[in-house]
Amino acid sequence: MTQASHNTDKVLIFDTTLRDGEQSPGATMTFDEKLEVADLLDTMGVDIIEAGFPIASDGDFEAVQAIARRVKHATVAGLARAGFKDIDRAGEAVKAAQRGRIHTFIATSPIHLKFQLMKSEEEVLDLVVASVTRARNLCEDIEWSAMDATRTPLDFLKRCVDAAIKAGATTINLPDTVGYATPEEYQAMFEQIRMGVSNADRAIFSVHCHNDLGLAAANSLAGVRGGARQIECTINGIGERAGNAALEEIVMAIRTRGDALPYITGVEPKYLNRAAKLVSAVTSFPVQYNKAIIGRNAFAHESGIHQDGMLKNASTYEIMTPESVGVSKTSLVMGKHSGSHAFKEKLKELGYDLGENALADAFKRFKDLADRKKVVYDEDIEALVDNEIVSAHDRVKLVALTVIAGTMGPQSATLTLDIEGNHVTCQATGNGPVDAIFNAVAKLVPHQAKLDLYQVHAVTEGTDAQAEVSVGLSEEGKSVIGRGADPDTLVASVRAYLAALNKLAVRNTRGAKPDQMAAGR
Repeated sequence: MTQASHNTDKVLIFDTTLRDGEQSPGATMTFDEKLEVADLLDTMGVDIIEAGFPIASDGDFEAVQAIARRVKHATVAGLARAGFKDIDRAGEAVKAAQRGRIHTFIATSPIHLKFQLMKSEEEVLDLVVASVTRARNLCEDIEWSAMDATRTPLDFLKRCVDAAIKAGATTINLPDTVGYATPEEYQAMFEQIRMGVSNADRAIFSVHCHNDLGLAAANSLAGVRGGARQIECTINGIGERAGNAALEEIVMAIRTRGDALPYITGVEPKYLNRAAKLVSAVTSFPVQYNKAIIGRNAFAHESGIHQDGMLKNASTYEIMTPESVGVSKTSLVMGKHSGSHAFKEKLKELGYDLGENALADAFKRFKDLADRKKVVYDEDIEALVDNEIVSAHDRVKLVALTVIAGTMGPQSATLTLDIEGNHVTCQATGNGPVDAIFNAVAKLVPHQAKLDLYQVHAVTEGTDAQAEVSVGLSEEGKSVIGRGADPDTLVASVRAYLAALNKLAVRNTRGAKPDQMAAGR
């Protein structure tokens, strides 16, 4: 491999979610979960998948072996310390891969040599040669890593790199193991190693950065500017301590800033959001809301100034499209910082067309509500705008309910409603008390709406807790959710059903003139 081939624009993406990522306390994955993650990594175009640490356990060995057998495109790597047992175990695990790699490492910094390895520099050099030679006899693709490279004297690091390449290493990884480096230092280290090692052109150089100081992504990209052409990273940035460089940040930085980062990767970014959700689910590690690229707020805007700009031209506040990373759309979050422009657009989205006076009044009430709530949801806005109609002019109201239930069935409900000022009563049976109630409602208020949701939860603890019921109805493309609360679950149920029916009636009048709306009630 020549030096010229290293200067191409392609940067290899080495994903270590299944190895370094899984070493996050509490992030252990099952065998099946590892396979699922590996399949997605392969699909999205990751170049190398570090599938695990085969010597760590029989389960890890089996997972690496299974991934090696099933992955179709990516190289599959197994990690090994410098000992022969580790290397042999890793070689056996990746043997069945179409493209296998043994990744072996040893610490090189003075602090690690003194306190962890308790070996001299010469002893470490001997181990570098012996471990890489052993691995090369088992596999053609060998990666060697200098653990804690950024705290290693440059002269000794050069000797180690030279020895590893002469012994057969095809990739040289110089990790910032403890997240200590700055971007300028990391770039300079690669430049000096590549210039100072005579056979550097025979290997691809790799970066592996931890995020202890929040510099993992910046350091990784600096390493590439210094000549590295492989980046080791993880989905969501999970990993030891503060984690690794986040794959999604690396890929989108390169894709978005081609002017400053003239490189390419083989990763298809439309899978990034899906991968983030999968890894979060299998590790039970939530993604922070403000996480770059894949956080819940990455494409969400609440500030009135930002929302106004977004509505005029999305590029005012978004440097990439949400669709490019697999997010369905930008979210204009309604809250106390939202402006009238965004509020008006939200009303249009919900099907409202208000006059200027009505809009101004609704916006004032929205601001009052937003001061009391952290987030104002679409249904809050619907309730707010419909308040006068729904609360003061409900077409249908509950008057009385009696239910007979128990093991001696059939269950029945006697229901009295106020429909436009007239009290009407009927009795109905059903398969359970709720079914009987809803059948009674359908008799008194005939409609074609479909029941999409019936959900009950207790507002507080205890047997005397108030029940909150949600009922979802849909009719002719319109969907609504009505809610009712009462210590009696059955009363809450009928109130929720009637609330949904009243909402449908209101929605059917949207866009009509005030006199038409009054006539329709």
